[in-house]
Amino acid sequence: MASLKYKRRPTIEVKVGSTAIGGQNPVRLQSMASTSTMDTPASVAQALRIVEAGAELVRFTAQGVREAENLGEIRRQIRAAGVATPLVADIHFNPRAAFAAAETVEKVRINPGNFVDPGRTFRKIEFTDEEYAAELKRLEAALIPFLEKCRANGTAIRLGVNHGSLSDRIMSRYGDTPAGMVESAMEFLRVFRKENFNDVVISIKASNVVVMVSTVLLLVDAMEREGMAYPLHLGVTEAGDGEDGRIKSALGIGSLLALGIGDTIRVSLSEEPEFELPVARRIMDYIDEIAAAPSITGERNYTLCCGKKRSTEPLGNVGGESLPVVVGESASATYDPEMTPDLYLDTDGEKFQEIDAADVLSGRCPVLENRILLMSSTHADRSLEMAAAIERLSADGVMNPVVVRADYRGLDEETVAVRASIELGSLFLSGLADGLMIVSDSLSAEKSSKLAFSILQSARLRFSKTEFISCPGCGRTLFDLQATLAKVKEATSHLKGLKIGVMGCIVNGPGEMADADYGYVGAGTGRVSLYKGKECVERNIPAEEAVGRLVALIKSCGDWK
Repeated sequence: MASLKYKRRPTIEVKVGSTAIGGQNPVRLQSMASTSTMDTPASVAQALRIVEAGAELVRFTAQGVREAENLGEIRRQIRAAGVATPLVADIHFNPRAAFAAAETVEKVRINPGNFVDPGRTFRKIEFTDEEYAAELKRLEAALIPFLEKCRANGTAIRLGVNHGSLSDRIMSRYGDTPAGMVESAMEFLRVFRKENFNDVVISIKASNVVVMVSTVLLLVDAMEREGMAYPLHLGVTEAGDGEDGRIKSALGIGSLLALGIGDTIRVSLSEEPEFELPVARRIMDYIDEIAAAPSITGERNYTLCCGKKRSTEPLGNVGGESLPVVVGESASATYDPEMTPDLYLDTDGEKFQEIDAADVLSGRCPVLENRILLMSSTHADRSLEMAAAIERLSADGVMNPVVVRADYRGLDEETVAVRASIELGSLFLSGLADGLMIVSDSLSAEKSSKLAFSILQSARLRFSKTEFISCPGCGRTLFDLQATLAKVKEATSHLKGLKIGVMGCIVNGPGEMADADYGYVGAGTGRVSLYKGKECVERNIPAEEAVGRLVALIKSCGDWK
């Protein structure tokens, strides 16, 4: 039996101005401004609010050279206010803006999908081996001068891969896959290493939590095989707002951090950017606690997002090939009709055997046949202990389905949402659990049930409501994102099982919402384009008509209820 404990992935240290990322440094928190980068007073004021909320880096969009140059003035005014927090320029499609930003801020984010190549076109293009090799030479020739510019100015780089903006070259060989996202990063990293440029942090993001987590794991494995140890930035892009945005972010970011992966994080919410930091802090508070927790004796053979579910003998609607269940405390409580628990302790108690994870690991827990195991843990790293206990059950030939129960009494509502998403959600990403139960004195029975169903939906295992994929907004956003998202939700939130994207601009819009059934994308000032899947079906319609036209589109396609 092994000794299991949280352990941070070792990386090199990257200096971003006065802040260091990776190495022995703490995980850094960051956010992104939503103001126009040409509005200096608003940008400075918002950056100061973001820093006050706890950010250690602040990112701004820089669509062009003038925005990149104005970041120098924004930086000057922030420094004059006594704040040394590094600034990051976010670049898409415009290498000239990246070169300009290398002189004005401490870090420049480039997207390997559109730094050298044109924007993604969704066209299948065939490359011969010789043509592919020539494309890589062209990439290297365009990238090296930028690395030299950053080296001369002491500017770090964030290499930011997005699921929605892979190059046609990558798409031709790998398609719209995690493997393609990883290769998109590795193409650039090989040039970085060849040129001995090491001040680089990598992010590899998607709005689908399962895609995001599995892709990061693939990237870590690919870098290890090639002897690379660059720091990683984690985030679930277009996570949305409210509880759903927090749950998706906590599940994706937190489950990786719990494995020791990740050196800087951003929670992307369709809200004011300063609201992202308390969520990030709650995630890190949890990670700090499990880092200080005692070790556990057990085995760890499971992997996040492995695509395999633990084999169990079904008992009624629990286990086997059944969807994961939600267990409530009392059948007499009031619940949302769409998110009513499948079982209740007060009426279905005879179906359960309550067990403690520590007892399973110590061999002190004989298991009864024909009982659903309701597993709890009091360990500070309860997710790790329950995972090890479930592995022990399988190793001992125990095929009973397992419902994992976590007691969050004494914690506030948002902390419960964050911790349950990480602790319980990761057990579903690993394929270990057959159901979940959340106990809390800060949530009603109805809210506890909703939270449980939301975790299952974020893990892509059970859909109980409309899913909204929405960006957090930035200086590229072409409409009031928060107000628009609220209108779209009001009109469509009853469409159980549908995925609807609300994106502020075209930069990553069609790609990042590739998983969506319908999309609402800013196309210009006061103009919106509507999508059915990846296909744009209505272009540049007036914003005031867009929600109604979206509803009409959904109805015409037969998806309206």
